[in-house]
Amino acid sequence: MFSVTDIQLLELIGLYFFPFCRIGAFFLAAPVFGSQLVNTRTRLIFALVVTAISAPLLPEVDIKVGINLATLLAVVQQMLIGFAMGFILQIVFHVFVLAGQLIAMKMGLGFASMNDPSNGITVTVVSQFYLMLSTLLFLSLNGHLIALEVLIDSFNVMPVAMFGITREALWHVLSIGSWMFQGALLLALPVLTSILIVNIAFGVMNRSAPQMNVFTVGFPITLIFGLLLIWFSLVSFLPNYQIIVNEGFQFVDGLLEAK
Repeated sequence: MFSVTDIQLLELIGLYFFPFCRIGAFFLAAPVFGSQLVNTRTRLIFALVVTAISAPLLPEVDIKVGINLATLLAVVQQMLIGFAMGFILQIVFHVFVLAGQLIAMKMGLGFASMNDPSNGITVTVVSQFYLMLSTLLFLSLNGHLIALEVLIDSFNVMPVAMFGITREALWHVLSIGSWMFQGALLLALPVLTSILIVNIAFGVMNRSAPQMNVFTVGFPITLIFGLLLIWFSLVSFLPNYQIIVNEGFQFVDGLLEAK
């Protein structure tokens, strides 16, 4: 007669429970997966399916599930690891949002805002355009599959244990903020520089012909010129996108190696 002991049952639960904590936290914080357009039930089902497929292939878990401190610490650590990995990828997408904010403010479209359905916040139309473009590129280039591969490989680099996220790893996550501003500025710098030259030209015209209303004439010209610059800059958007996304995945690898 087939029988299962309590120890075997706890080992079987731990085999799936601890990986599910990390995978579920990752899906909650990661872009595309953690979007508000994806409801909680779909996200939960997807996390359960990925856990059921990948858990038998992961390293053996030494911690036994139970009502004790070891289980609590292991659950917290797995959730922190998942949240940190998803947060880093979320920052990658906000590089393009911030670049769109900088461009929109410079070309006079700072007032033209719309609701972002994926994040539930209000952003400028240029930021929404860059966010949609980067999301479509992320999906078309199989970025979601690469993110899942990195997530599953993280169990080999940082196995399930009571201690995983260190102070160095948390500082590594915090340091990504400066990288986000740097990447956004470099992405928007050609457009910002060109619009600055246009504004300087209007300043010179205002000094030479004070009777001309610069605000009335300059705003539509700056707006049209800014839209043309965004159009011309799309040629270099894909190479810049690949560089930023690759650096984002390198930050994820650095998080896993900062033990």
